[in-house]
Amino acid sequence: MNHTKLIAAVIVIALIGLPSLSFARARGGGYGGGYSSGSRSSSPSGSIGSRGSRTYDQNGAKPIEQSTTPKPSAATPPSTSNAPSATAQPAPAMQPSFMQRNPLLTGIAAGLAGSWIGHMLFGATNSNAASTTETGETGAAAGGSSSTGILLLLLLAGAGALFYFLKVRRPVPDFSGISRSSAVSGSLLQEPSAATLKTTAVVSEITSADKAAFQQLLTDIQTAWSHQDLVGLRRFVTPEMLSYFSTALAEQTSLDIANHVEDVVLVQADARETWIEDTTHYATIGLRWSARDYTVSLTKQRGEPGYLVEGSEETPTESSEVWTFMRYQNGKWLLSAIQQ
Repeated sequence: MNHTKLIAAVIVIALIGLPSLSFARARGGGYGGGYSSGSRSSSPSGSIGSRGSRTYDQNGAKPIEQSTTPKPSAATPPSTSNAPSATAQPAPAMQPSFMQRNPLLTGIAAGLAGSWIGHMLFGATNSNAASTTETGETGAAAGGSSSTGILLLLLLAGAGALFYFLKVRRPVPDFSGISRSSAVSGSLLQEPSAATLKTTAVVSEITSADKAAFQQLLTDIQTAWSHQDLVGLRRFVTPEMLSYFSTALAEQTSLDIANHVEDVVLVQADARETWIEDTTHYATIGLRWSARDYTVSLTKQRGEPGYLVEGSEETPTESSEVWTFMRYQNGKWLLSAIQQ
């Protein structure tokens, strides 16, 4: 009797533990899975702003470092070797076990096994009880219990056969041949074409009026900057550039200093790129100018030690930067990017 109970307990543990272990491997993909883990310190520094679809293009100047335009995803370079790399091949997906693919059949099998184990355990107990009892009623009850168990086993087996028959006969849709490349145009599986991701750019011409506008913007922006006039800057720059200027001016205020760029004289201007995207015109201009560029302390008086923080109030110096201007249709030009 004890030997029979031990065998039944081992079978129950196997039925419970095996599906659980297989399910854990299917979800985790194996054991040990998881997850792997410009030139002045007081002015807007680095290359900032947006240049439309050419924001991150190489144009001879320092690449854009801060921009609201998202960086394009880096494409993986094609492999020059014909031999497939071991690291490039994806790991084969673990196929689900029969118990995972057929949970109902698994449950039915477990029920059948449980009924058999229960019949074996309790049937044996009833047999021992019947042998020690001299009445015929106990034997009749045991016989009735045995008949009920057999009937339950037959019903479960029939239900399992019916389920398996219906599942085999039911057509299963095959999605293996459907991919983004073969999807019908307009469907959710269709891959967006590269042409729709990059805005078309058409080269445009710069007129003498445009050049005069660029020169005036250089002077107006430097004047508003020197006066720490954000309202004035708003009329000459894009909202993105205004945020950079605002941050730099806030830093100056925190440090109790002020940068001045006065007597701006344009020395040279070279049109590097001019293009149109939809209704937006862009022009990237290389600028070189002369100005008195200096920084003073707001806590000192003129002539006191430490008043002049940087530069010279009397001697002009030259600066060179690459500015990109933009305008909507035939509107006025605005500064949209600065590259050192």
